[in-house]
Amino acid sequence: MNEKMQAVQYVSKFERILNAATEAFAESGYHQTPVSKVAHLAGVADGTIYLYFKNKEELLVRLLQERLGDFIACMRRELSNCKTTEASLRTIVKTHFSYMEQNRSLAIVVRLELRKPNQHVRSAMSGPLLEYFSLIEEVVQQGIERKEIPRINLRTARQLIFGSLDEATTDWVMARNPQALMTCVEPMLTLFKGALRLRKPKGRKQIVTLQKREEDGNADS
Repeated sequence: MNEKMQAVQYVSKFERILNAATEAFAESGYHQTPVSKVAHLAGVADGTIYLYFKNKEELLVRLLQERLGDFIACMRRELSNCKTTEASLRTIVKTHFSYMEQNRSLAIVVRLELRKPNQHVRSAMSGPLLEYFSLIEEVVQQGIERKEIPRINLRTARQLIFGSLDEATTDWVMARNPQALMTCVEPMLTLFKGALRLRKPKGRKQIVTLQKREEDGNADS
């Protein structure tokens, strides 16, 4: 077997194990899930798990790092196409809800592990979460620079946005008969627009008119 084929098989098994662990941890909880259950769902021998991960905790850590990393990469790609603050805020909400809705088991695992005192696991999640926080703050800062948002504390704005999205996702995860998360996009966007006092971006003609008024005012003075 050549090296390329071996690499493909390695990645394939790695992904199968991560997918199986996500389903198992969401169904039974991390502590109640034996490695043998993950192996069974992944279609591999129990010992194969330890060729990829030192122990069950490392499996959980890598799962969170990989999947949250994918989420952040997806968010960054979508944001790169946005031209206004409103478009960026809508993208954050849509991407967050869409990704969690398509990965409900991951949403359950993240919710459970974020609220537990395991410092090693929380540290593993901190990298992707800090990057997410940074993305949100960048959007708000750009809004301020574009004069679409009045000056506001970035940390407070980020806490509002992330906290609202996280709480809505938690309610959805906990509901017995949840409605589709995507139905909450526009109400959530309306909340953010109001809280941030978002203004429509000025067109080029409006900007020129305002600049002329400023110049005329300066000349009169």
